Amino acid sequence: MRVFPNDVNDHHTLFGGNLMSNADMIASISATRHSRRECVTASTDSVDFLSPITPKDSVCFESFVTWTGTSSIEVFVKIIAENMLSGERKIAATAFLTFVALDEDGKPTKVPGVIPESEEEKKLFETGNERAEKRKEHRKSSKELAAYFTTNKPWE
Repeated sequence: MRVFPNDVNDHHTLFGGNLMSNADMIASISATRHSRRECVTASTDSVDFLSPITPKDSVCFESFVTWTGTSSIEVFVKIIAENMLSGERKIAATAFLTFVALDEDGKPTKVPGVIPESEEEKKLFETGNERAEKRKEHRKSSKELAAYFTTNKPWE
């Protein structure tokens, strides 16, 4: 992806929301290819902005499945910025997203396990169960908190 002037904020760096949207789209490809099923985003577990991305950079998104549950698929996205003039490359951001695979009736369905190959994949696979437990705890807390929210219109 190339960063154009309309892609940047007041600091002349790529809008974070733009990066997050692209990460979700790229991650969905990995989830769908892994499961060979329609997938929906269940959560954006984390997005860490590590280095600014400027209009002098091109951006490369790399994603792969790191862990699976019964129907859930965790995908890691590595975002690399490359200065197009100097060729310098840096990790600009990382993200973990979770998807759920759906059957023909739109219900969660089983997905295949992960067979990590590279050192990166192996490291992320080893720590996958820990992240899954944290996701479950976070989701439970979010549901409990949501019970306190209203759907009333603020002006009424």
